[in-house]
Amino acid sequence: MTSSQRVDSDATDTEIVPAPTTGAILTWRDGQLYRNGQPHRILSGSMQYFRVHPDQWEDRLRRLVALGMNTVDTYVAWNFHERREGEVSFDGWRDIARYIELAGEVGLDVFLRPSPYICAEWSNGGLPHWLTGRARALRTTDPVYLNAVDTWWDQLIPRIEPLQAKHGGPIVAIQVENEYGSFGSDAGYMQHLRDGLRSRGITELLTTADGTMSDMQLNGAVEGAMPTFTFGSGVDRALALKAPEVPFMCSEMWGGWFDHWGENHHVRSADSMMGTINEILEIGGSFSLYMAHGGTNFGYWNGANHDRVIQPTVTSYDYHAPIGEDGTLNDRFDALRARLQELHAEPLPEPPANPRLQAAAVAKFAPAASLMQVIEAAPAEHASQLPLTFEEIGAEDGFVAYEATVAYAVDSVLSIDGLHDRATVLLDGAPLGVLERDGALSLELPESADAARLTILVESLGRINYGALTGEGKGIMHAVRIGRRIVHGFTHRVLGDEAPVAIAAAEATASGAATATLTVAEPLDAWLAFPGGVKGSVWLNGFMLGRYWEIGPSHTLYAPAPLWRAGDNEIVVFDANGLPATVEIRETPDFGPTEEFIGS
Repeated sequence: MTSSQRVDSDATDTEIVPAPTTGAILTWRDGQLYRNGQPHRILSGSMQYFRVHPDQWEDRLRRLVALGMNTVDTYVAWNFHERREGEVSFDGWRDIARYIELAGEVGLDVFLRPSPYICAEWSNGGLPHWLTGRARALRTTDPVYLNAVDTWWDQLIPRIEPLQAKHGGPIVAIQVENEYGSFGSDAGYMQHLRDGLRSRGITELLTTADGTMSDMQLNGAVEGAMPTFTFGSGVDRALALKAPEVPFMCSEMWGGWFDHWGENHHVRSADSMMGTINEILEIGGSFSLYMAHGGTNFGYWNGANHDRVIQPTVTSYDYHAPIGEDGTLNDRFDALRARLQELHAEPLPEPPANPRLQAAAVAKFAPAASLMQVIEAAPAEHASQLPLTFEEIGAEDGFVAYEATVAYAVDSVLSIDGLHDRATVLLDGAPLGVLERDGALSLELPESADAARLTILVESLGRINYGALTGEGKGIMHAVRIGRRIVHGFTHRVLGDEAPVAIAAAEATASGAATATLTVAEPLDAWLAFPGGVKGSVWLNGFMLGRYWEIGPSHTLYAPAPLWRAGDNEIVVFDANGLPATVEIRETPDFGPTEEFIGS
């Protein structure tokens, strides 16, 4: 049988209320998890299909099996599938059903965490920008938000329902929402999601996942779902909160951590990671290692945090996982595999050989377009007296160029009210400087002008994925001023995630777009570096790999083998502040200076 629960602030007052049997393959009673009636524990690793090239899904899943896992968990990133409202894709990289089927074929169960909100250091926590631009109360029963969720689930759930264990598929558990107890308190919202899963045919085990505070467990719970925990350490705290009837499970055991630009690269030693995992195993608990294989925030899909200042996440999502970003296996893999082997009656399969890497190489960049040429290649649209936000003009991420004609006297100062997040300011095509959301927000204008062309190129550094600011807008949120006076009369140009058009600038420029050709014998994984570049976006054969930034910590971008071709390969960079002279293929990544970190 399955059970539901109510978690009070005092664990000793927790009441377990039996719920109707649903026919799930995983059930629980008396503190024990069962699979088909036999005692069971989930040994899971997190690996997300949207962060791994689809041609590498099977390889990485087989590494998970060799690690000793019996389950893979993955979020479903709503905004990855519905970038524009009503245009839903489940093809190619977005074929979530194929990913789930592959997991089953290699022998893994699937623990599915199907949105609407996922956090995951992913842009907007997985919520589409077009929804958060208009919904006032996210993750509540607000009709605008909830109607969009229902419409999305009407597309998603019918694709995953046939893949449940009851139909012979690999899905054995489904998470209702993600760490809701640290966000809100709308019990009706959680009930609506639970009922929405059940009414659409989901009968397998439902779970929730929250941190190790009583308030989080209280507000994240919903009757009919098994509560679980998220932590990097603190098994004792979780045990104190767990009701006796509920099996112990950590749905996210943080074996490493993610990185923000301008910080150190976070690592966690094998001994530290194994210390927490051993504590869980010694009490008969289940866990999912977050992350077992981290992958990459390709394109502009990285999220951001906000703790008094914006904290954008880097392109790499290596997470110091046992299976590295390029599939290499490390000492953490060896330590965990040895421990999990003790829980398997048969020898674990040998992992696939580490992927081969491109040999070191260097190619020079040739300027392709000046910064203004790149900007002017995009159409000027959306005329408005005041600057519009990204959401108001339908820009998902990347850059928007705001343009207006201005007149001003000597000793004038330009400022921006509500900059999200970074702006390169140009006057008559000449760069004036860079403004930062949490730094300088004003610039002195040169001399005076009767009709100067003002261009403000605003970059979204990453949509916030956690906390009360999730879903906030990007761009210029309020106004541009010269002195006290508001600037009026703007047009807008959207520079998205497509490679800039090569215009073949006649002269070398300090900023803009540049191209290089790397010739390789065969498609293999590679690490790319861009010495001398300031802050840029990179495309390999038309696919956007992500961003580099001189502030680090990481100074390489992962370029997976399926994106390469034998022979010539085109690298395009767009850097508004300082183009690199060369691109280098490196045989190992450079994640920058390290810092031991344990999430709690």
